[in-house]
Amino acid sequence: MKACKILKAALLPAFIFIFIAAGSGHASDLKEKVLKQKLPNGITVLMLKRHLSPTVSLYIRYRVGAVDETKGESGAAHFLEHIMFKGTTSIGTNDYQAEKALMEEIKNAGRRLDAEKRKGQTADPETLANLSAVLKKLQDEHKKYFLPNEIDRLYTENGGLDMNASTGQDVTSYHVSLPANKIELWARIESDRLLHSVFREFYTERDVVMEERRQRVESDPEGKLYEKFMSAAYTLHPYGRPVLGWTEDLMNLSPDELEKILEKYKDPRNIVIAVVGDIKPEPTLKLIEKYFGGIPPAAEKTESYIPAEPPQTEERRVNVAFDANPSLIIGFRKPNAPAREDYVFDVIETILTRGRTSRLYTTLVIDRQIAQSVSAVNGLPGSRFPNLFALFAQPRHPHSNIELENDILKEIEKLKTQPVSDEELMKAKNHIKMSYLQSLDANADIASILSYYEVLLGDYRYFADYLDNIDKVTAADIRQIAARYLNSNNRTTAFLNKEGG
Repeated sequence: MKACKILKAALLPAFIFIFIAAGSGHASDLKEKVLKQKLPNGITVLMLKRHLSPTVSLYIRYRVGAVDETKGESGAAHFLEHIMFKGTTSIGTNDYQAEKALMEEIKNAGRRLDAEKRKGQTADPETLANLSAVLKKLQDEHKKYFLPNEIDRLYTENGGLDMNASTGQDVTSYHVSLPANKIELWARIESDRLLHSVFREFYTERDVVMEERRQRVESDPEGKLYEKFMSAAYTLHPYGRPVLGWTEDLMNLSPDELEKILEKYKDPRNIVIAVVGDIKPEPTLKLIEKYFGGIPPAAEKTESYIPAEPPQTEERRVNVAFDANPSLIIGFRKPNAPAREDYVFDVIETILTRGRTSRLYTTLVIDRQIAQSVSAVNGLPGSRFPNLFALFAQPRHPHSNIELENDILKEIEKLKTQPVSDEELMKAKNHIKMSYLQSLDANADIASILSYYEVLLGDYRYFADYLDNIDKVTAADIRQIAARYLNSNNRTTAFLNKEGG
């Protein structure tokens, strides 16, 4: 047994070297095998054959997110994601014409109720009670016309797995994995969802979204701290607004606001579809064109007006009181991908906090034991616009946020003044390469990555070329970039401490 362990230990470095050395080959292979087609109306389709199992993973991404919301309508993009699961004019209904007329009554009742609520303390209690009763009666009547969770049922009964959706600052995504012979079902559902969505249970779902905000932000210390941190880091740019929306905006959202976001979905140039798995590209493309090709091309791409964040000239600090253990966030403004700096910050992130031998984990968690946790994230909260390099940490009792902040900043100063050794730089790059190769394991992961970079940067090959750009990062790059961006006048810091502490 002992001899066997020694042999494994001797072989492990060689195995890792071979595994990592294959990274560029994997990337080149990926770049060559992906088939990219643009439909006549402007929709981009990415296809990759992988005959490992008779399954396929499908992503549809829209270059529309929370940054595209109009001021005062925060949360609309995320709310729309919820509503898009409520069905269409042909999915989830047993009599759409009767349902449509009733839903118009519901919309009018909801509009009147919202208008009365906006009066605040001057609202008439009797009017509020009467309008609430009318709305509830109409909603109860509506239940006999629609079939809840019909999209979920269709996918599940046809072997669908990992069905989900997400809304971020930059992008909204819908994805599912299916048997390979069910691609047409997916195309039928997703094209119908895009073109003929019905905003069923609007006011009920609005309450669900508001409850989600209460649980994830107002009642959650980490969510509260993060929201306050982001709104301090971005004073003008919409990255400072939460994806979940502000409470005062959410409670007044109407179907009209969601319709504005949905119209942006329908611009074919905002849409990227990725299909990875056991496919035949030509018939797959024909199916996609059959269902999505009829979406009219936009006469002119209308970009949302998104104001640039003014230059930062001094540190911004936020203090949040909450009945929870202390924690902190430190963020520095920086360029977004595909800028050269972004690759360098990926390496810095790895050097500082990736793995138990990383600098901050070793120093703060293991050696000095002043931190319970520490992590770094490059690219918050999105990548369409200049973003943040951020560090998250929790002090270990009896140490404080101030003490932990000072030690983190000391380690950051070392990046500016002391060159990273060749050994440490190589270790960080190898860590990144291992993570990269692991991300190429599953169809769903590949479809996610390809579609994300295509919709975000206009070229999926960003990912295929990623390792080559990481390899080019030098110790001098790290010192230079750290000195340029990791400074107090470019920093936002947020502390969470116990109330009264």
